[in-house]
Amino acid sequence: MQIMEGDLIATIRANHQHIAHYHTGGVPGRHELDDTQELNYHAIAGAIAATGFAGYVAHEFVPTRDPLTSLRDAVRTCAV
Repeated sequence: MQIMEGDLIATIRANHQHIAHYHTGGVPGRHELDDTQELNYHAIAGAIAATGFAGYVAHEFVPTRDPLTSLRDAVRTCAV
């Protein structure tokens, strides 16, 4: 969505009533949600939470290091 739409937080705020679930993945490359990526997933997760969303956020990325460590880090990054 970042590639196609751009401003994710504005898009989430404008369309949250139509969104049933979210997926994460770093840009570029769909890797970990870390400082090497374009997106600030902590801020994005905060915007999602601010809409009152109570559904699922799926971490859908291709780890470049230990997968469980990457998943734990993603969960911590998106905790708000």
